[in-house]
Amino acid sequence: MGRVVILGVFVADTAYRAARMPKMGETIMGNSFVLGPGGKGSNQSVACARMGSETHIISKLGKDDFAKLALETWEQAGVIPHVKQVNGSYTGAAYIFIEESTGDNAIIIAPGAAALISVSDINSHAKLIKSADVFVTQLEQPMIAAMRGLEIAREAGVTTLLNPAPAAPLPDGMLALCDYITPNETECEALTGIAVRTQEEAEFACEALRDLGVGTPIITMGDQGAFLYGHGLVPAVNVGAVIETTGAGDAFNGGFAAALSEGLSTLEAVRYGCATAGISVTKPGTAPSMPNRESVEAVMHSSN
Repeated sequence: MGRVVILGVFVADTAYRAARMPKMGETIMGNSFVLGPGGKGSNQSVACARMGSETHIISKLGKDDFAKLALETWEQAGVIPHVKQVNGSYTGAAYIFIEESTGDNAIIIAPGAAALISVSDINSHAKLIKSADVFVTQLEQPMIAAMRGLEIAREAGVTTLLNPAPAAPLPDGMLALCDYITPNETECEALTGIAVRTQEEAEFACEALRDLGVGTPIITMGDQGAFLYGHGLVPAVNVGAVIETTGAGDAFNGGFAAALSEGLSTLEAVRYGCATAGISVTKPGTAPSMPNRESVEAVMHSSN
């Protein structure tokens, strides 16, 4: 069992399903509403823990009902929290619109207390970060905190993984701290200026990311799969009808990080990530859709 340390955000997902997105100033009737646990870092930690890794999350919460939801979610999944609860702020929340016919989504995130994660908070967890097999972060908490986490991990020889989501300009030198980076097509274009629709375009974009200092770029390409630099496309795993794609990227990153932490090859870890994501999209929600190790391995064996 490997050890994964994740710096990231918890948000309470408020998910609305409707036939279409309303126009500005318009009100439409929805078909359903669900409140559940989310946030990229939190979702990835749940996916990773359910894969069997010793998983730690560094974050901040408010002192409210959404914080209780976060702590309950992590406890049920086996995630070990390293979290401060902040007076005078709130636990993050997300608005998620889901298009009924496709399962596609649009999201607004208000990170709340997690927006207060500071460099000093990261420094206080340096020993934990240095003890990891894999350190994972994203861009929902302050950039300077993510940068500092990557610096500490890199100095200690810990494998570093950046999921550059949501898309944002990165500080100079940040990509050079990353052994792996896992943008989707949109995030990849924001980083490189290269639109990614085909495997050939993915190859060009990976070369551009390599030129920026990334060790091994991996571009997640939705229902096509994941493009691994130096290998090519690892096909998506199809295990049933798509219900919701909201947590697919987080499922991929959690499964990938867990497999890496156990010493599996990058290619095998990407396959684990694709299988984890493939199962997650057949279920509603984000954290609740994350599969366990047995389910992932069963799908991998059946697809071989």
